Amino acid sequence: MASAAVVGALLVGGGVGAVQLAGARGPETTVEITTAPTTSAPAPSPTGAAPPSPTATPQRASRGNARATESSPSPSRTTPKATTSPKAAAEVVTGTGTCGASFYDEPQATANGERFDPEALTAAHKTWAFDTRVRVTNPDNGKSVIVRINDRGPYIDGRCIDLSRAAFRAIASLDLGHVDVRYEILK
Repeated sequence: MASAAVVGALLVGGGVGAVQLAGARGPETTVEITTAPTTSAPAPSPTGAAPPSPTATPQRASRGNARATESSPSPSRTTPKATTSPKAAAEVVTGTGTCGASFYDEPQATANGERFDPEALTAAHKTWAFDTRVRVTNPDNGKSVIVRINDRGPYIDGRCIDLSRAAFRAIASLDLGHVDVRYEILK
């Protein structure tokens, strides 16, 4: 009976080896398997299952609320909210100070010609340029809001800024009527 030899290639742990099989009467053979490191992507799993996807873990939100573990936020109606988060690095502060702040909520024309919206985050100041952005912070509770100057005023001693109702509500209770604030003029 003639000896038959079968040569096959094996894929073993990412390496390739050759094996020669011989019949019982054939000469003794040596089997050598060599492995070479691979630099390509890992081989697919034998079960054919997809690799597990990354999972989101809850983390602290900048405003003290736990973040949802969803991969994308669901759309919702936004309402003005005060922030206690650190200042954004991109915002340049060009001036600071402290003064009294009050609010107004009667619809009227503003000094720059816009119709006043009490639910917009806007404010009035006697001299700051229109469209100046100002961060107003209530030092009693740390809440702050960024407003846009679109009107002139206030004309009451001890106050330097009039906030819209929404902006004031974001940093203090409307029942207070006025509070002392810290302001930062943003570039």
